[in-house]
Amino acid sequence: MAEDEEWDRRSLLRGAAVVAGAAATAPLLSGAVAAHADDGDADALFKAGKFEQAGRAYEEILETDPTNVHAARQRGHVTLLVNQFPVAEKYLQMALKLAPTDKDTNQLLGDCYIRQDKFSLSVPRWQAVGKDVYAKWFGAVRGEPYQVHGDIARLPWQQMDPSPQVEASVNGGPPKRFMFYTGAPWLGMSADVAREAGLTAVAEQQIDYLDGTAWQYFGVLESFKLGDIELRNIPVEWSETDQASPGGPSDGLIGTWVFYHLLTTFDYAGRSLILRRPTPEASGKARRGAARAGTRPLPLWLGHEHELYSRGSIDGSGSRVMGLSIGGTSESAVVMPEETARRLRVRTDYDRPLETFAHSHPAVAYPCYPKEIRLGDAVAREVYCVANPTSRPPRSGFDSLGAFFHPFFKPYNVTLDFTGMNLYIVRGKAA
Repeated sequence: MAEDEEWDRRSLLRGAAVVAGAAATAPLLSGAVAAHADDGDADALFKAGKFEQAGRAYEEILETDPTNVHAARQRGHVTLLVNQFPVAEKYLQMALKLAPTDKDTNQLLGDCYIRQDKFSLSVPRWQAVGKDVYAKWFGAVRGEPYQVHGDIARLPWQQMDPSPQVEASVNGGPPKRFMFYTGAPWLGMSADVAREAGLTAVAEQQIDYLDGTAWQYFGVLESFKLGDIELRNIPVEWSETDQASPGGPSDGLIGTWVFYHLLTTFDYAGRSLILRRPTPEASGKARRGAARAGTRPLPLWLGHEHELYSRGSIDGSGSRVMGLSIGGTSESAVVMPEETARRLRVRTDYDRPLETFAHSHPAVAYPCYPKEIRLGDAVAREVYCVANPTSRPPRSGFDSLGAFFHPFFKPYNVTLDFTGMNLYIVRGKAA
């Protein structure tokens, strides 16, 4: 079983498990790495989250060595983070010609294609990296995927905790309750909902889940209706397991792939999910609304198929890359690596360990209480967080201080604009 598929599956079933965010983060940069970044080393710049500078540095390498596979791949990777698809394709295809079997290049190019709904072009790339399930799944989608019908939907949350849930209709059926989580990729649902909808699997696999296993099935859904917005012809996953999800009872989960096809506002303060067709007019309205509220746009990066990042800080760390785990289930506002907590001298309570799961294996984490966590103008002080001693670097290859989770966002509304790759976080209810 591929490691990536195990991670995605665990994210889907568990919502925002207490250590999921920290497992996708890396420790605070050491002085040695920061010094290399100052010297203009392309890889160090990328690792430090200085993506524009890294892109220019990789470009300079290619000017003197146009056969440098790593520089070409990384130049494409930098632009894929901000959905600059023509440039990303150019450099990733350059890298692929230089090294056709390179798995990292094939993975990035496959991701680049599915973000643009070019599913048939992604199939050879998934085959090259050994993701046969993805190859079969995306190869089975016929016609235009993710068709958006309707202009705007406002869905009241049926609950806030332990995870926000909204109602949706699957293939015209009665309303079902779906949680949502940007730490998961696809639209997923229970096996019962899939059977009611008449879904047929085009691919399947058995994967690790908590302290057991689960079966995972993949197909294509005709219709998914969220209020006045309907999505048609979309890839979908469903699951069977003999263990209950720690995220609580729900009929399914809506992941990032759905949200990046829309202009999405998670209105925590107003307890609603607002979905808009991603037009220039809608993006402009979101930008102007944030400006009236005195909020400047923050950068939005999309890494490794579905992982969201922006810039934030912990206890005076300065602006650093941090993950965005919106929705899901969590009691902690930020999850950070234990090393980050130690370097920043964050108060950590080692007398009260949290026994949980990470990467489908038992794990122990610790409560911690930073003086301040910040995302733009959004701030929380002395709030409950978690330090994870078993964190590992993000699969996208850059460092992250940690990840913001469900409780942090409660006083705010958060808009993700995947057209301009901007994040807006505003205190209070959305207009």
